[in-house]
Amino acid sequence: MKKTIKIAVIGGDGIGPEVVAEGMKVLEKAAEIDGSFAFEFTEFPWSCGYYLETGSMMPEDGIDQLAQFDAIYLGAIGRPDVPDNISLRGLLFKIRQSFDQYVNIRPVRLLNGAPCPLKDVRREDIDMIVIRENSEGEYSGQGAWLYRGQPNEVVLQHDVFSRKGTERIVRYAFELARKTGKSLTSISKGNALNYSMVFWDSIVKEIAAEYPDVSWCSVLADAACMFFVKNPRRFGVVVASNLFGDLITDLGAAISGGMGLAAGANINPERQYPSMFEPIHGSAPDIAGKGIANPFAAIWSASQIMDFFGYTERANAILGTIEKMLVEGTVLTPDLGGSASTQDVGNAFVRLMK
Repeated sequence: MKKTIKIAVIGGDGIGPEVVAEGMKVLEKAAEIDGSFAFEFTEFPWSCGYYLETGSMMPEDGIDQLAQFDAIYLGAIGRPDVPDNISLRGLLFKIRQSFDQYVNIRPVRLLNGAPCPLKDVRREDIDMIVIRENSEGEYSGQGAWLYRGQPNEVVLQHDVFSRKGTERIVRYAFELARKTGKSLTSISKGNALNYSMVFWDSIVKEIAAEYPDVSWCSVLADAACMFFVKNPRRFGVVVASNLFGDLITDLGAAISGGMGLAAGANINPERQYPSMFEPIHGSAPDIAGKGIANPFAAIWSASQIMDFFGYTERANAILGTIEKMLVEGTVLTPDLGGSASTQDVGNAFVRLMK
């Protein structure tokens, strides 16, 4: 019997619905080619536009609705007339934390044909996986705002690092390093953050003792940024806290083709809850509605969906098709030097899939 995978689709704002539509085409084509499974998509209108109409980024029972699905496919969230802290915490962060999607997976890989701003860098020099803690840390949202508007106004922003949360993300990264045969680098700032990052470093050392076969090191966050540019080949699997992981992965995108090729997965490894997959380029309101957004990041997210459900061959084939289109260079959006529309790229992609 053919397996049905139920996907909740949140196109979101700006270019989100445009690029996700092309990713859905790719998923449907992959299922058609394989024949053993099918996707069932249900679209939700939740976005900043929805917030302006209703006063909420999603309905009160939004999480309960999403819990019925196998996975979530998110386009982008954000627009200039809604504060980012409202849009992100009302939808993106709420989904991540409610579904304990504590592993954020960001591939930083230079594909054939992708532009790279670094000099004399080969394709094999940039091939890393960044594992970012996704549920607590610096983005836990804890703190206080005291004496607003007064001369003695004070703001407190608290980081939250639990032993459970830190152990499980570090162990996930070490397991991945062992499985892939890559080295592991922990990104920290223990020289300045004398509680949170010293704690992080101590947990990394404890977990590392369980993996004597994995080569690992710890690098300060500022030095890691430098090495991303000067010597990216030193990185295999990278593990970082919520904030540092967020920052270095955008730098990773910059050196491996740009934000138009950057995808991310928010994973609940135990599969107790649905995981969420997204291009991470944002809503790009300046080009929304023009039909020129690059859908490759959304399509790479589709590849991550395939891999998550065990269809690794199909996932790799999708990445191979991205590379083929980049190398040929005939159907690309303006950010990659072409003149094709978003739909043109998606349609050409589907035609090339085998």
